[in-house]
Amino acid sequence: MRKINIFDTTLRDGEQSAGVNLNLHEKLEIARQLERLGVDIIEAGFPAASKGDFQAVQAIAQTVRNCSVTGLSRSVQSDIDAAWEALKDGAEPRLHVFIATSPIHMQYKLRMTPEQVIETAVESVRYAKKYFPIVQWSAEDACRSDLPFLATIIERVIEAGANVINIPDTVGYITPKQYGDIFSFLKKNVRNIEKINLSAHCHDDLGMAVANSLAAIEAGATQIEGTINGIGERAGNAAIEEVAVALYIRKDYYQAETGLNLQEIKRTSNLVSKLTGMIVPPNKAIVGKNAFAHESGIHQDGVLKEKTTYEIISPQLVGVQSNSMVLGKHSGRHAFRTRIQELGYALTEEEVNRLFVRFKDLADKKKDITDDDLIALILDEKLDTYKNFYQLCSIQVQYGTNQIPTAVVVLKDGEGNDIQEAATGAGSVEALYNALEKALQLPVTLLDYRIESVGSGRDALAQVYVKVSLDGKEASGRGTAQDVLEASAKAYIHAVNRMFVIEKMKEEQALAAQ
Repeated sequence: MRKINIFDTTLRDGEQSAGVNLNLHEKLEIARQLERLGVDIIEAGFPAASKGDFQAVQAIAQTVRNCSVTGLSRSVQSDIDAAWEALKDGAEPRLHVFIATSPIHMQYKLRMTPEQVIETAVESVRYAKKYFPIVQWSAEDACRSDLPFLATIIERVIEAGANVINIPDTVGYITPKQYGDIFSFLKKNVRNIEKINLSAHCHDDLGMAVANSLAAIEAGATQIEGTINGIGERAGNAAIEEVAVALYIRKDYYQAETGLNLQEIKRTSNLVSKLTGMIVPPNKAIVGKNAFAHESGIHQDGVLKEKTTYEIISPQLVGVQSNSMVLGKHSGRHAFRTRIQELGYALTEEEVNRLFVRFKDLADKKKDITDDDLIALILDEKLDTYKNFYQLCSIQVQYGTNQIPTAVVVLKDGEGNDIQEAATGAGSVEALYNALEKALQLPVTLLDYRIESVGSGRDALAQVYVKVSLDGKEASGRGTAQDVLEASAKAYIHAVNRMFVIEKMKEEQALAAQ
C-alpha cells in the first residue's frame, strides 16, 4: 500500500469561498480538529496577505504539533520572509511557493517571458531553502501549460531544492485521463523527479476534482490537496473526505491509503460547515445527511436483509452516530466538563462555568441534550469574540395572521448604553431585522438567510446563518437558540459585529503601515 499524504487547504483555499471569513479562534478550532482527523499538512493561510492572516498562521503553527503547518507565498522574498516569521515555531515548518506557468497567465497576468518565470521560480525556491526544511513549489495553472516548458521549470526548481512539486488544475479544466497523462509525462521527462513528492490540487468547476485527484494517484502522485466538504473558490476544491473514503473502500484497486482517522470525518465536516456557514447538501457524498438514507422500498428491503446490498460505506466508518442523550438537567459540572473534553474541546475554567449556566438553562427547557446540542452551545459561546461591540439584550415580537408583525429590540453598545427600537415588517423576521437596523443606525443589507435545526424534535435548537453587506463590504454571522427569532437576531448581530472587527483590523494595519 502506498501512503498518500493529505494536504488540507480548508483554512486557505477553503476560506476563499465567497462570504466566508473565519476569525482567529475559529481557525484554531478547525486546525485542532484537522489534527485529530490526521491530515499530514495544514495550509493555514497566506501570511503576507494581511496582519490577520499572519497572526492566524503563526498561532496555528505554534498550536498544532502532530502535523506540518504551511503557508502560501508568491515568488517574492518579502512573502517568503513573512511566511518564515509566521511558521518558524511550527513542528515541521514548510513553505508553499507558487508562480504561474501557462502562456495565458505569463503573458497577461505576470507580463513575464518564460525565461523570466523560470529564473524567478528558481531564485524563490533557493531563497526559501535558506529557512525552510521543506519547500513545496506549485505551477499555477499547470494544466493549461506547455508540457515541455513545465518539465523544464520543474527540473530547475528541484535542482534549487524543492521537496514537493504540485500540479494544480487551477481553473478546474482538465479531465481525469488528461490529468493522469500530465503526471506520466513529467515522470518520464523530468530527470530528477524521483527526488521529490508529486502533489495534485484540483478545482471542481466541471465537477471532476475528486476524479482528477484519484487519476493523479493512479499516475504516481503521493500527495492530494483539498478541503473539507470540498469548499473553496468558485465551485470549490476536491473534497478530502471523498478522496480518503474512496481510497479506503477501493483499496483493492488503488493500492493506496491515507493516514486519516476516518471516524473523525463527520465531526470535521460538521465543524467546518457550522463555522463557515456553508451548509452541506443532503445528497453530498460521505457526509450529507442522506448519504446513508434509503427511501426506495426495494433498497430498504435489501438493506434490512444484508446491508452490503446497497450500502458500500457503513455510517460508523465516517463517524456518523445516532444522537443519544448524553446529559440531563441533573448532570453536574464534572460530568459536563468531562463530556466536553471527550468531544475534543479545550475550554478554560471560566468558559466551562459560563457554558454550564447556559447548559442548565437549556436542560430545563429541552428534555434530551445531545452531543450536537453541546457542540452548538460551545461554538456559540466559545467562538463569539465580539462581545465588546453590540450585544442583544432582549427581543419582543408580536405576530398574528390579522395584524402587522411588530418587533421591539433592546441592544447594549460597546460603551454599555442601552438602545431600544421598534419596527414593523411583512413577517416576524423582517420586523425584527428592521428594528435591529434602526437600532444600529446602519444601512445593512441582508444578502442571505438560512435556518436549520440542531437535531430533531419540536424542542430542537435553531441555528441561523446570515450574510449581510454594509457599504459594499460583506460579513457572515450565525446564531443558536431554541427560539427561531432569537437565533435570527443573534445571527444578525454576530454578522454586524464581525464587520466592525474586520474594519478595525484594517484601520490598525493602515496605521501601522504609515
